[in-house]
Amino acid sequence: MVEPSRHIVYVEDDVEMIDLVKLILERKGYQVSGASGGQEGWELIKSQLPDLVLLDLMMPDVDGWEVYQKMRDEETTKDIPVIVITAKAQNIDRVLGLHIAKVEDYITKPFKPEDLVESVERFLEKQAA
Repeated sequence: MVEPSRHIVYVEDDVEMIDLVKLILERKGYQVSGASGGQEGWELIKSQLPDLVLLDLMMPDVDGWEVYQKMRDEETTKDIPVIVITAKAQNIDRVLGLHIAKVEDYITKPFKPEDLVESVERFLEKQAA
C-alpha cells in the first residue's frame, strides 16, 4: 500500500510524457507534479521538496544534468533520490548516470510502465525504511 503523501516531481520537456507518467504513477497512489523543462523543474523541486525526482536529460533550456548538479549543491535538495528517464540509451550515458553521477536508476525511453513503477517503488520503499 502506497502512502498518499509520497510526492514525485517529473522534469521533462515533452508534456505528453509528463501526462503519461502522471497517469501511470497516480494510479498507484502517488502524487505527481510535472515541470516542462529544466528551469521550471528546478524551481518546482526547490519549492516542493518531493520524495523523488524523475529527470529527463535532454531539455532545451536547462538540461537534466544541470538540474541534477543544482540539486546536489543545495542543502535542502541534495538527498532527494533521482531516477533518470531519457532517450539517451548509450552504455556510456548509463555508466555516467549510475556510477559517476550516482543517480538511483536510469530508465531509457521507451519503457514499460511496470519498469517505471518498480523503480519508483524500490527507491521510495528504501527511503521510507
